[in-house]
Amino acid sequence: MRKKTIVGIAVAAVLIGSLICIWQCFFSEAGGTYYYAQIDNSKLEEGGPRDGVIDMQGGMAYSYTLPAYDEKGGGKDITFGASRELREGAFIRLTLKPVRGVVEWSEVQYEELPEAVQEHYTDPV
Repeated sequence: MRKKTIVGIAVAAVLIGSLICIWQCFFSEAGGTYYYAQIDNSKLEEGGPRDGVIDMQGGMAYSYTLPAYDEKGGGKDITFGASRELREGAFIRLTLKPVRGVVEWSEVQYEELPEAVQEHYTDPV
């Protein structure tokens, strides 16, 4: 009887842990890694989402693939969707989550970029 109780508790703990992990990966907006990029509309593609951009909210008529840098200055190309053409030269902060990719972007000022990211861009003053 005691073994069944211990096994039941262990199974319940694994299930609860799995549900928390699924929640964090797919539904929670918390967490994620920030990347920073500068809008270059020559890299804009019109039409439906492509290259792994999943349009979960509808209306993502544009797709960007831009070089982006994390807070330590490490770079990689990131593809994300937008419902409109973004302002040329604007700096943006992308929130990237495992499995889901880019879940959010927002425009930021040059001064808000981490120092390691500023090294990759020139001050637009």
